[in-house]
Amino acid sequence: MIPVGVVLDEEACWQAVDRERAGLADLLEGLAPEEWDRPTQCGDWRVRDVAAHLTVAARFSRRDVVREMIRARGNWNRMIHDTGVRDGGRPVAETVADLRSIIGSRRLAPTTTPREPLLDLLVHGQDIALALGRDRPMPLAPARDAADRVCTMRIPPRPWPLPRARLVATDIDWSRGRGEEITGPIGALLLLLTGRTEAAAPHLTGLRSGR
Repeated sequence: MIPVGVVLDEEACWQAVDRERAGLADLLEGLAPEEWDRPTQCGDWRVRDVAAHLTVAARFSRRDVVREMIRARGNWNRMIHDTGVRDGGRPVAETVADLRSIIGSRRLAPTTTPREPLLDLLVHGQDIALALGRDRPMPLAPARDAADRVCTMRIPPRPWPLPRARLVATDIDWSRGRGEEITGPIGALLLLLTGRTEAAAPHLTGLRSGR
């Protein structure tokens, strides 16, 4: 069972979002030109595309979203992919500036709450760090909130199947699911829940192939 009170309240969630945006901007600002073009685990997205994606929801107006949905022929995932690639082609200094400019923003994509941008930042922040060979520790309480959000997603639909196991965090009070136990740090469990099994596996106990 999840202990009462593990979900961050709205203000705490936004504060975590702001810290992640600031920390990621600091990381990106120091990258060498070739590092921006490193491939990530997000399909054909490079570091620059992932970083640009993390600014879109807070920058786009509803009119922008409608325009991009029309351009993507109503396919939400295609819209997300194409806007990331297109904006990722801009000068990298603009992407860093965009990320800094949305610190403090409370704008959300349609149908989302502050938990979605937090989840996005934590997971994609790891995608960027892994591509660069950098260590980017996840804050425990926000990572727990994000893991819980993945497990309870209905709208927008969860794109990742849940593991058929009981997940138990070893560094904070959190558990979910039924079956044989998979234990490890909450950050690694979050990566597992979001389809980053290869990245998560070295940090987990009880994980078997096929989960």
